[in-house]
Amino acid sequence: MAATLCVKLLPKQGWLPLTQSVRHGSKAVTRHRKPVHILRQKLLAVTKYIPPTRVVPPGAYPSKPKEDNALMLLMKREVKKVFQDYKMIAAAQNNASNAEDMMTLKNRLHKHGITVKFFPNQVMRSFLKDSIYCNMAPLFIGPTVLIVSKEPKAREMLVALRSSPQMTLLGACIENTLLSADGVVSYSKMPSMTVVQGQLVSGLTMLTSYTASMLQRHPAHLSALLQQYVKQQSPDSSTEGAPKAEEAT
Repeated sequence: MAATLCVKLLPKQGWLPLTQSVRHGSKAVTRHRKPVHILRQKLLAVTKYIPPTRVVPPGAYPSKPKEDNALMLLMKREVKKVFQDYKMIAAAQNNASNAEDMMTLKNRLHKHGITVKFFPNQVMRSFLKDSIYCNMAPLFIGPTVLIVSKEPKAREMLVALRSSPQMTLLGACIENTLLSADGVVSYSKMPSMTVVQGQLVSGLTMLTSYTASMLQRHPAHLSALLQQYVKQQSPDSSTEGAPKAEEAT
């Protein structure tokens, strides 16, 4: 019976399945997109979304440099002349001082040959950024005045500013040297140029006299020794020495 089952289950030679899968080649695409109607094209163009332009915040990009007008060029020439003619140029902040206080300060400074000048901060920064005094540009923020003099008179300026509390010293340029407020105070404590020159001359004179005395000492001493030696070697000194020796005996 097992033999008959095996014979039935085994496929016969030449037997084919009832269904077969046959793979065909790809078919050509015969369906194409139809052109959009002209009215629909117009409608799509009208209703197309247009994003708004990006708003750039002010100051995000550097502004284009503006050409200086005639008034600014004239003021820059005046500032340049001030830096050329004056040896002391100080910047002070004006803290809401009235006209009377400013006039009093001008009179006190004028007694020592010191002048107060006013220039806009825009003109000062425009001049300083292209000059050797560019490090003074941060001082000119807010209401600022210039205190100038042809000779360095820091001590007199500090005394005058001490009596005007509305004026605050920010810094100064003295003899092409940039100083802070503390630096100006230290500079005012230094002796004047006349005193320093007198001390230098006295020191040089003392050294010169000491050098001359040292140079003359050795020749004088040598001359004295030579004269003593000549006296000892002369015959007159020997004859005078013999009677003195006999008298002594």
